[in-house]
Amino acid sequence: MTDIPGCELRLYDVWDDVARHAAKELADADVGMVTSYCPDGPEACRLVLESAARIHSFYDLDTPVTLSRLEAGERVPYLPATGLADFDVVLSYTGGVALRRLATLLKAPRVAPLYGSVDPVIHQPAEAMPEFTADLSYLGTYAADRQDALEELLLEPARLAGSKRFVIGGAQYPADFPWSSNIYFVRHLPPALHPAFYCSSRMTLNITRRAMADMGFCPSGRLFEAAACGTPILSDVWEGLAEFYEPGKEILLCRNRDDVLGALEMSDSELKKIAAAARERTLAEHTAEHRVLELENILEGTHVGNHSGSGEGKPHTAAGLFEGTAAGGQPI
Repeated sequence: MTDIPGCELRLYDVWDDVARHAAKELADADVGMVTSYCPDGPEACRLVLESAARIHSFYDLDTPVTLSRLEAGERVPYLPATGLADFDVVLSYTGGVALRRLATLLKAPRVAPLYGSVDPVIHQPAEAMPEFTADLSYLGTYAADRQDALEELLLEPARLAGSKRFVIGGAQYPADFPWSSNIYFVRHLPPALHPAFYCSSRMTLNITRRAMADMGFCPSGRLFEAAACGTPILSDVWEGLAEFYEPGKEILLCRNRDDVLGALEMSDSELKKIAAAARERTLAEHTAEHRVLELENILEGTHVGNHSGSGEGKPHTAAGLFEGTAAGGQPI
């Protein structure tokens, strides 16, 4: 994607190539935002924090990774040396306890979750494709910290249910991956084919990266995408999942191979009912439009610091937005 309506996408080789342009844009901006994994994170943070943008914000899209590195005593290269204390608001892709840890470990003054979402125009029920047909599918890049769960929740059920067909789509799977004869592999799956991939299976599996699952309140974008496509979802279990989909009614949970084998024996009518409920919930709460409105509400409720340009415009109150505990994925 090189053309985004209403946006300018500027690619650069070194920070000096873009710093002057970024500073000019920030001079009259309502919000300046830096994200995690920004290759020039400290420099970008410094530019935002020294700018006249009314709200200075940081969006951690990888909060469990950030926190696990900090707690292990590692340097996090995309963070400023002073942490996040100077930002007006810090957004997190992960809720729950992660919000409090951002406040305690990085001194973030105000924290709020901004979860993933789905574009229902792109992800919606699609025609099935024979090559993707499966009783259970899984879409995900290979990750060593997901392998134990993948072994228990897909590879072992495949060995035990030889008459069932399983499909894995994704990249970076090693040559010694333990395939079996009823597991089929799609090495390259363009985003445009994701809806067809989901809709070609009776059910799709969601497995969460270990750091995210340990922290909880960590719905991936693909969870929402599969639900929007009207595909029944079988998910691993983590704290906060019920805040997004109701177990047994909108999503099925699995802790071990027996749970997976039991789900595979459910009738088509049962699975379709669960899938329809999840799609309805997704369209009502988890679209990109909903997240935009949530972001606007967060920013409207943000106290701005004493930096240049922060005194103009209508006052902002944060009392209702950032008080309370992190339970239920609510802002603190």
